[in-house]
Amino acid sequence: MSGQTGLKILHFADAHIDMANYGRHDSASGLPMRVVDFLKSLDTIVDAAIQERVDLVIFAGDAYKDRTPAPTFQREWGRRLMRLSQAGIPTLLLVGNHDLAPALGRAHALESFDTLQVPHIRVIDRPVFLHPDDLEGLPVQVLAFPWVSRSGLMANLGLGAGEAPQAYEELEGRLTELLHNWLDEIDPALPVVLTAHCSVQGARFGYERTVMLGSDLVLPASLVKDPRLDYVALGHIHKPQDLNEGGHPPVIYPGSIERVDFGEAADDKFYVIASVARGQTGVEWRRLEGVRPFIDCKAVLESEQGVMEKLRSALPAPEKMQDAILRLTIEYPRNLEPMIDETSLREIAQGAFEFHLVKRPQTEARIRLPGDQTVGSLTPGELLNLYWRSNHTDPAEVEALNALAAQIIQSAHNE
Repeated sequence: MSGQTGLKILHFADAHIDMANYGRHDSASGLPMRVVDFLKSLDTIVDAAIQERVDLVIFAGDAYKDRTPAPTFQREWGRRLMRLSQAGIPTLLLVGNHDLAPALGRAHALESFDTLQVPHIRVIDRPVFLHPDDLEGLPVQVLAFPWVSRSGLMANLGLGAGEAPQAYEELEGRLTELLHNWLDEIDPALPVVLTAHCSVQGARFGYERTVMLGSDLVLPASLVKDPRLDYVALGHIHKPQDLNEGGHPPVIYPGSIERVDFGEAADDKFYVIASVARGQTGVEWRRLEGVRPFIDCKAVLESEQGVMEKLRSALPAPEKMQDAILRLTIEYPRNLEPMIDETSLREIAQGAFEFHLVKRPQTEARIRLPGDQTVGSLTPGELLNLYWRSNHTDPAEVEALNALAAQIIQSAHNE
């Protein structure tokens, strides 16, 4: 914490609590173990909000990975949110792209909190300017932008399916205009928070995450770095980062609360507690402990010598593998396939929570002859050497093979 005093806001995003993509189940709860992992992080965040008596919780979108979460997962999310409600902590829930149904008119995954009018919980499913009266008297102004679905946007603008880029350009212009209009209306004596579920220019993604051009709204960095803002609470990108580090306002993606895939293997996981005051904001990154490790290993085989030794050495020590989600990717010439002992590798990795073996046999490219040569111009020995090279034959064996080939060729010639 920088030492600044102000409104204490807890900001987190991208909970994705229904990531049940690995098979084991917890014997006590019956829940998939990976769901238990995400709920453990969520419990840590809720505990911190209650114990530290924060003034406001902002969840910046994507409670689930799926727009139609199973009732069991909705129950587990609801239990945690009810604890915030019972503690009397005002909580804003932005609707993210994974929470929003693709069809117009269908309920989103967070709608039950609005329908049931859960005390202190407010769901944000459309752009809104919240004043202190909307926030139980808190001395803060919040400009909130949930995810905007492509289908809803296209219908609203009366555009056809082939005009998505035009729609996003139009939306960017409208959001920019709306934000500037709101900023012109703010009370200059109160801090201003912008929260949004979106991509921002310059944000870094995990290496397995790609943004499809034309399928993701990307806001300009200048829009979220407006100095009239005091804190920007973002969601949607899983890599934790401050897009305005050292500047004001802090523009923060806290990242997902658990590792979702191997693209996040090297990332620590966080939630953020911000002390927000007009013109000055202190930010504390809270690292989530006990996040399940993802370990990504790779081996490239080039010859048949020491195949299993090389594969074993590519794996981490047993204590590192323990309870981790482990992936070993092997690239190798196709002729080495019989030498890869998959059973042995799985025995070595038996302490891992999950072991993924990805085999990538390489299709050999055809060796090209120099422009001034043809096959007919090469001797049998020269052709054999090309063959040995294309099959990555061990150099130590080539001499013996060539000697044997020479005997056969000579014998055929004599006959």
